[in-house]
Formats: sequence, structure tokens, C-alpha cells
Amino acid sequence: MEHTMKITAIKPYIARVGVRNQLVVKVETDSGIHGWGESGLSYREKAVAGAIDHYAQFLIGRDPMQCAALWQEMYRSQYFEGGRVLSAAIASLDIAFHDIRGKALGVPVHQLLGGRQRDRVPAFATTSAEPGEEMIEQAVLLKEAGWTCVRFIAAGQENPAHFEPRDSIAVTAEWMVRARGELGHAMTLGVEYHHRLSVAEAASFCQKMPAGTLDFIEEAIRDETPGAYESLRRMTDIPFAIGEEFSSKWQFLPYIERDILQFCRMDICNVGGFTEAMKVAGWCEAHYVDLMPHNPLGPICTAASVHLAAAVPNFAWLECRHSPAETHWGFDNTTLFPGQIKMDGAFYVVPDAPGLGVDVNEAELQKMPFDYSEPPHLRRSDGSLTNW
Repeated sequence: MEHTMKITAIKPYIARVGVRNQLVVKVETDSGIHGWGESGLSYREKAVAGAIDHYAQFLIGRDPMQCAALWQEMYRSQYFEGGRVLSAAIASLDIAFHDIRGKALGVPVHQLLGGRQRDRVPAFATTSAEPGEEMIEQAVLLKEAGWTCVRFIAAGQENPAHFEPRDSIAVTAEWMVRARGELGHAMTLGVEYHHRLSVAEAASFCQKMPAGTLDFIEEAIRDETPGAYESLRRMTDIPFAIGEEFSSKWQFLPYIERDILQFCRMDICNVGGFTEAMKVAGWCEAHYVDLMPHNPLGPICTAASVHLAAAVPNFAWLECRHSPAETHWGFDNTTLFPGQIKMDGAFYVVPDAPGLGVDVNEAELQKMPFDYSEPPHLRRSDGSLTNW
């Protein structure tokens, strides 16, 4: 009788890597094969690690090859199902299960998803400088290096204590117009507002620029109320890039079905891993929406996103946080992650190695401390709190 593989250990690690903590999880099996996954819920890693420990209580002894059934069991095994903490925990485990499955079968993960549809995955870069001359210089550098899609950050976004929307809008709109004039119309240009605006503020920002200035605006407002985004949709023709915070296909439902989003910013480490991401990708395909995955984490998230991107037809760009314009993040630490997905200019190369194709130095990972840190608690000029 054929031996059924069994999970023997689940080990979450929280470690400071670069400018932020990363939560990665190792799943070990009795066959000697192990898999790695990553959670996307930055700054609340201990909450996710606690959920992983809960799931480990019934996952030990189970077969990781049955990852779709395990996904359903993890999601449905509590009365209070869903939510970002639980979905991030499920995502890290589902990614690790797929890594194990690929290694056990001797194939890269994208083969488990239907096979590659592209050999290289196009990436977009983000300027690290706020709107101003340095931002333009970075964008020109990226264009000369072969990048065709660049995202800018809004003015005031890097201030650790203060954000005043109207001040940001005035400066950012002016420099977006200058950027388009400098870079021409062959470049795809977008701006990230990190959901810091109201509907009226976002509409005002969009209306201050000539038509064709921006190809997308990302996370202009918070996502809890789809109707608010529909209201904004009626006030501007700039495409919306939305979805990095969404934790399930159900959260994507109104945005896809009501044609609110034009680029899907799904984060595979938040939405529930490959099992859920492929369902959202198919749904987007039916509505002519391309994926533009959120990828601000480490090499495991990048690898998972590359495999997803390789296996779907509807794809635009994958976020990259180590372009020539951003060298300060340190998420791709080669001491901790000696084997990583390679880049070829502005493209990720789709790997052929079994599993995810990421190697982790667990001994070094164990030495890395957890660094309690908070995102900025921003206030406006009147002293009131506002969104980070």
C-alpha cells in the first residue's frame, strides 16, 4: 500500500528582515520533504502566528498533498470564519503545502496550477522619492533600465507622524503632470495613495490632472464600502488598482461583479494562498481584469507570486521592491534566503526547480530577533488620527 505523506511539524518564524518583520512558516513531513510559506499581514505577525499554532493542532498527521481539502477545513473549522488574520495564516500554510507538493512530484508549483503561460513575469517599480525632482530622476533611470511601468508614492506618504490630504493632493497632482511630460506616453504610470483619502479628496486629486496623466490610481480610499468606490468611479475615468487588503474571494465579489476595479492587487499571502488566489484570478479573467499582485514582503511571497503570474492568462505586472530606485528595503536578504527567484532586468524569470524554488537558511533565521514595531499612527494638522 502506498505511503501517505504526513505533516510532522509546523514552525512559524517571525524575524526582522530589512526594514520590516517577516512571518515565514516551515511545514515538515515524515517523508523528509518540507515546504515554506509566508504571511502577508505586516505588523500583526504575532496574531497570525497564534492562528497558525491553532491550525497546527489538527494539521499534524494530515496529508499536505490534499491542500484544497485542508484549505476548506482551516477556513470552515471555526464558527467565526474568515478575516485577515485567519486568511493570512491559511495563506502561509497553503503556500507551504504547494511547495511540498511540487517537491514531492518533482515539478515547479506553476505546473500544479496548469503550467506556465509565460516565461518571464513583467514587474513594476516604485520610486522611493516623494514627488519632486528626485522622483523624476528615479523614474527616468528606471525607464532607461527597461522598466515600462512605474508607480509613484503620494506626497507626504513617508512622513512618520503627519499626513494632511489636501496638502498632498496639490503637490502630487502637479508632479504627476510633470512626470507624464518627462516620461512620455509609452510608460505606464500610477500613483499609490495607501487608502488615505476620502471620496471627495480622491475625486479632487483625479480632477486636477489632464486626461491621460495616470494609467491607474492605487488604493485611493478604504475598501470596506464598495459603494464609496462606485461613487468615486463616477467622478473619474482613471483605472483603479484595488485588492491588496482583501482576504477572500467573497471580499473581492462586489469589486469584480460590479466592475469597480480594473487592476487586481491581490496579495497571495493575504488572500489565502494559491488555492484561493486561483479562484479570484479566474473570476477576474471573466471580467477582463488583469492581476497586478501586491508583493511587499520577502522571497517566499515573491516566488509564490511569480508562480501564480506564470500560470494565469490575465496578468499585467508584479510589484517589485528591489528595483534600481529602491535599494533600502532589504527584504531579499541572501544570507537568510540563499536561493531566490532571479530577475532579468524588469522581469522575474519563471523557475523550473521543484516547488517554489526558494532556499531558506533556517539556522540563520532562528538567530534573527522579532522586533516589535508599529506602522505610523498618523495625525492630521488638527490633531485627529488618519489612515496609514
